[in-house]
Amino acid sequence: MHFGHGTDNARDEAAELVFFSAGIAHTEGAAAYGRALTPAQRRRIAELLRRRTRSRIPLPYLTKRAFFAGLELYVDERVLVPRSPIAELALHRFAPWIDPARVRRVLDVGTGSGAIAIACAKALPRARVDALDVSAAALAVCRRNLRKLRLTSRVEPLRSDHFAAVGRRRYDIIVSNPPYVGAREMRGLPREYTHEPALGLASGVDGLNSVRAILSSALRFLRPGGLLVVEVGNSERAVQRAFPRLPFIWPEIAMGGGGVFLLRAEDLEESQQSGRQYVR
Repeated sequence: MHFGHGTDNARDEAAELVFFSAGIAHTEGAAAYGRALTPAQRRRIAELLRRRTRSRIPLPYLTKRAFFAGLELYVDERVLVPRSPIAELALHRFAPWIDPARVRRVLDVGTGSGAIAIACAKALPRARVDALDVSAAALAVCRRNLRKLRLTSRVEPLRSDHFAAVGRRRYDIIVSNPPYVGAREMRGLPREYTHEPALGLASGVDGLNSVRAILSSALRFLRPGGLLVVEVGNSERAVQRAFPRLPFIWPEIAMGGGGVFLLRAEDLEESQQSGRQYVR
């Protein structure tokens, strides 16, 4: 069994499985532990446990729910299970790297379920958010979550290969959890990951195709003083080797995880103006 789709250990996943099957809200926490379960609840728990262990399908695909930045989202196999450490940065409104009070437009590249776009909209209530994805199926899930959380007036889903559909819009924050898994790593992923859309994971031989596309174009869509935020996971070292001249900021993630870099618009501009070849 592999745990990495919302939890990183068997105990926490078991808690979600039991709470979901028994219809118990997570807000009850430890107060629910002494509750006696009915025979019907026990049967539901046993059946969901059987499906999880035999199929190796990630639990959120079985429950059709995932939790991200304190929000409950609908998910299915059209999208990755949201688990990005960018959630913590969004909860802190991307401070201190940008002044949250001046953020008016945010772009989420590769939105999937809409998790990051929605977290940004909740954390930055004065901002409008564009949520891009090349997958029409993923955008259908995103729209469902926007309706559920009543954010359709502030978050706009757009079908787009990277920045293709953005036009002349410019943003205070561009955020992305793009695919960043290399070909060799894809072949060795645990079975649970085979149920996720490969489009959201695989990104060329070294895993950096999408990262290169973002770095090559992001400056054109950032406002002065803007911020680029990109998750690259365990491809962090590969990114540093590929782009040694870019002054990446790698924030510490208190809740665990990492591999997220930040770049200020002025740093991207300085690199470009000085003639540095930072995309290769």
